[in-house]
This record gives sequence, structure tokens and C-alpha cells, in this order.
Amino acid sequence: MASLLPSVRLNPASERSTVDYASREAKIENPKSHLTLRRKASSFGNGTMSNSEPRLKLRKRVREKREEALEDMEDLFSEGETQKIRVSLLDWYDKNQRDLPWRRRRSENGEEEEEEGEKERRAYEVWVSEVMLQQTRVQTVMEYYKRWTHKWPTIDDLAQASLEEVNDMWAGLGYYRRARFLLEMIVAGKEGFPNQASALRKVKGIGEYTAGAIASIAFGEVVPVVDGNVIRVLSRLKAISANPKDRNTVKNFWKLAAQLVDPSRPGDFNQSLMELGATLCTPLNPGCSSCPVSVQCRAYSLFQQNGRIPVTDYPTKVVKAKQKHDFCCVSAVEILNQERNRSGSRFLLVKRPNEGLLAGLWEFPSVILNEEADLTSRRKEIDRYLRKTFQLELKKTHTVVSRKDLGEFVHIFTHIRRKVYVELLVLCLEGETNVLLEEQSKDTQTWKFADSDVLSTMGLTSAVRKVYLMVEEYKKGLSLDSTRSSKTITSRSRERNL
Repeated sequence: MASLLPSVRLNPASERSTVDYASREAKIENPKSHLTLRRKASSFGNGTMSNSEPRLKLRKRVREKREEALEDMEDLFSEGETQKIRVSLLDWYDKNQRDLPWRRRRSENGEEEEEEGEKERRAYEVWVSEVMLQQTRVQTVMEYYKRWTHKWPTIDDLAQASLEEVNDMWAGLGYYRRARFLLEMIVAGKEGFPNQASALRKVKGIGEYTAGAIASIAFGEVVPVVDGNVIRVLSRLKAISANPKDRNTVKNFWKLAAQLVDPSRPGDFNQSLMELGATLCTPLNPGCSSCPVSVQCRAYSLFQQNGRIPVTDYPTKVVKAKQKHDFCCVSAVEILNQERNRSGSRFLLVKRPNEGLLAGLWEFPSVILNEEADLTSRRKEIDRYLRKTFQLELKKTHTVVSRKDLGEFVHIFTHIRRKVYVELLVLCLEGETNVLLEEQSKDTQTWKFADSDVLSTMGLTSAVRKVYLMVEEYKKGLSLDSTRSSKTITSRSRERNL
């Protein structure tokens, strides 16, 4: 355990605070004093200090405010509080847990229902679900999880998959690096699945939270987990006003979570904390009246004493990092055969680099711009990219059948707000020496052709799929216009014949 949490001791009997418990309780009974503390901590978090103060005095104020902000975290739960929270949460969880495909229900006698497979398979299932759930809603993950485990029910099955297959299966979940880490984990399949949190943390792509989840749920190790839901529950139970993103604050959340873990049912208890945060102790509309641990909740007690201090004040809101804005011009390049038969056309797809954003995924040719550009400038950038990458000299050596600006849309990544401009470029290749006509090794493939049927079934990112939908909509419009024109000509011909 020491290797997982070097700064955390799991024996609550030997870990006691030096804070005066009487003064602590007085603080709770007097919400005004607590509110003052919160305001002081908030002012520290916002950095509202005078720049004209001497440096030493400023440092002293910073130290004092940090101590004030962390004061409400220095004391652990009492032994009585710990036992009550464990019993109440587990009883509530047994009766109210959601029926999720990666969970195993407990039988009437309290024993976990056994299914086929051993602990390693269970660990694999927990691992896949936890990685999928990072930054993704439960309802979205459920269908992905079912498809994934149907295709690759064990880690040995996953070991036979290619990165492209994994990316296709993952398409739409976002944060695609997670999928690559899952595939790289096959190394563990050769030596057995690590069964302790300390060993799991050494695996690429498995952090402290995921290691704790796998170790406690699959292997029964008494280790904590701390995610956003757990932080919200703990910050309200203790009325913690310190910045939840601060490194020291996070360490203290792990200390509190470690103290609470039920030694007889660590996995279920960790899931109960997360379940409470996901279903009742929600960010905006917490169901305090139905909460199994509302009696032990300081934030709820403060609210009952002073309605001006809502439970939703905890955890302290942190200003999000400002999103970067950039621009992207995308060219859906459609290649016709030499007879210009549109039904035989294919689209050019380019593979992204193996590192960085959306690593190893397929997309239409595109160029990132640092600033907004007009249509002429965007086309020059695309032409330069096609010339450099594929030796495509538009108009000189290849026939441009049509080039249409299809519009734009905004796509949001975690820290990037991207404005995407889309065009449809229809080309007819000429000559037999074109780069696009050369064969590629599958291992080193950086581009490929895909027809409409293949594109509709590929695992494309949501942004690439938006581009293709715009292309389809435009072509449908052309088809409708052509049909209308044909009907009009036929009608006029009939009128003349009459």
C-alpha cells in the first residue's frame, strides 16, 4: 500500500489530528465563522492580494491563507463517523445501485454472484469499463462496453486486435489515446494481470484512480479511489472549502477516502461512494433528503442552520482554463476513375500521426490555421498540402471536376474550440505515375481510399463524421435538383408533343 499512496497511512487509529475537536464543532454550530473561513479561502484561491505589499509580508499572508483553507481538512473522520458511513452507504448501495453491465449483483445472502471466468477476467472487465468512463457519461459507455466485451471478452482476445480495429470500436467515445493504452496493456496478458494497486500503476495508461478501482473491485484490496464524484461527496461530508484542484487538497481527499474504505467490502464501498456522487450528491441538484449519509454531512448541516450556505457551495468552484481557439480547413477529396463515373468514386483518407491529438485515426485531408482565413486563402493552403503530400498539381496535371464550399461548423475538444471549414473537391486522376496509385505496406500505410459504403461503417471521429454528413447532404441536394430538372424537361417535352 505504501507504494500506491506514500503519503497516506491507512490505519485510522494511528492517524489522528491535533485540531481541537471542540473548536471544530463550534465552527460548525456557528455558520458565520465558517462562512468567513470560506471567504478567506476563496480570496486566496482567486489571488486577490495587494501587489504593493512587501514580499515577506505577502509570503506570510499566502501561508496563512493556505493554512486557513486547509484547516477544515486536517481532521479525519471519527471512528464512529467512519463506521456509520460505511454501514449506511453499503446498505444504500445494495438496494439502489444501478444495473450496469460491468457490475456483478450480490445475492440475497450478501455474496457476490459468480459468473464464468476468474479474477483476471473480472479485472479486465473493470479496467475496460473504468477507462471508458473517464470523461464520458455512463449512458454513452454502456453500449460501447457491451460491443467491446462481445468482440474481445478477455485480454487474450484483445491481444489479437489491431490498433485500427480498436479505434473503430472506440469511435465516438473521444479521448482516443485511452483506446491505444488498452491495446498496449496486452503485455500484462503474458505475465498475468497485476493484482495490486502498486503494480497496476506501473502499467502505461493506468493512473492512481483506475489502479485503485481494479485492485479493490476485482481483487478485494483495501485501497481507496478518488474521482470527481468522490471529491464532491467528501468535500460536502467535511464541508471542505479548499481548492479541489490543489495538489495538497487532492492528497487529503485520498487520505479521507482511504480512511473510509470498508475492509470487508472495499470494491463495493468504493463503488457506493461513486454511485452516491453520480445519482444523489450531484453538482447542481443534490437529493439531500434521500441521502444515506446526510446525518454525517457537514455541508447539509450548515445549510439547515443557515439557508444562505447551500450544499452546492461545495466543492469550491474552480475557474476553467481558457479554451484555445483555432481553425481548420478540410477538403473531402473525391477521386473519380478515368471514365469519370461518379458511382465508382472513392474518398481520400489520411492517417494522423501516431502521437498527439487523435493519434493514428483516419480523417479527410486537412490543414490547421492559427487565424481565420477567407475562401481563397483556405484553398491555397489545401492545394499546398495536396501538392506536398501527394504531388497533386491541381489544374496542371489533374482535372478538377468540381470544387464546392460546403459550409462550416464548430467542434469542441477538451481545451480547443475549433472552427472547421469544409469543401468537396472532386478530381479525376490522370497518368499512371501518381503517388495515389502506388501500393502501400499495411504496416506503414499513411493514406487510403474508401468508398461511400466503407465510410458509412468506419469508426470515424465525430468531427470527421460531421464532414462526411455535410458531403452526403450536398450530394442528396444535387440528386434532388437533377431529378427535378429531369422531370421539368420531360414535362415540357410532353407539352410540346401535345
